[in-house]
Amino acid sequence: MKLPRDVSGDELAKALKALGYETTRQTGSHMRLTTIEGGQHHVSIPRHDPLKVGTFAAILDDVAVHFKISRAELLTKMKF
Repeated sequence: MKLPRDVSGDELAKALKALGYETTRQTGSHMRLTTIEGGQHHVSIPRHDPLKVGTFAAILDDVAVHFKISRAELLTKMKF
């Protein structure tokens, strides 16, 4: 599945809220989101517009591993 190329950090953070992530802090241009679903997990997201494709892919992979699902399943849950 091809990744969207025009996703901002804020849009990604909003989509991750559907999976139980909440913004726990922000330092400069980076946000830290945390979830306790499936165990505690943290992810840092730059507030860039748009995110670089490699950065976006790495964040998605990290979240997918935490929830033990594929990246494609994660994208459908997040409605991208």
